[in-house]
Amino acid sequence: MLSLNPNTMSERENYKMLIGSIIPRPVAVVTSLAKDGTLNIAPFSYFNIVTSNPPIISLSIQRQNGQMKDTAHHIVTSKEAVVHIAEESYIKDINQTATSFSSDESELSLTNFTLNQAKSISVPMLSELQIKMEVTLYQHIEIKDDHQVTADLLLLSVNYYHIDDTLYDHGRIDFKKLRPMSRLAGNDYAKIGEVITIERPV
Repeated sequence: MLSLNPNTMSERENYKMLIGSIIPRPVAVVTSLAKDGTLNIAPFSYFNIVTSNPPIISLSIQRQNGQMKDTAHHIVTSKEAVVHIAEESYIKDINQTATSFSSDESELSLTNFTLNQAKSISVPMLSELQIKMEVTLYQHIEIKDDHQVTADLLLLSVNYYHIDDTLYDHGRIDFKKLRPMSRLAGNDYAKIGEVITIERPV
């Protein structure tokens, strides 16, 4: 078995090890607003649940040359965002939002998405995606190496869930109808494949 010490590896080498090993990863499609009102849309796969009591999710956003990405900057500044779950029907539009735009340009122009208003925050939601969560910033944690901040870990409180009626069944979400997409490595995404049901021990 190959054994590697991450401390002797470059950032890119560590990146390849992690994204190739920790798979599949759920994809968050995040809308946020710049101070001038420009809508930012971006997909992130460093994303997961933190706790259900209270409902908090996590979003980790890598910095570029020590600089915050637009999504992180907007959320830290305004303390608001909407997190959508990526789904198969719109994966091409979602992938387009990964384009590197300047902060005064909106990725919306590259997609077929339309907007509707959130209930509790000023950030709009993408109408077409079937699960949306209005979130506010619970905590911002700067991740550092020996020299600088390298990433922003955002813990986000869920204020509202918005779920398409066709997915919701007696308090549960039908993942077969949602058809969520997950991230692999490189340019690859994955659909839900074979599902194995195993009862948990008592």
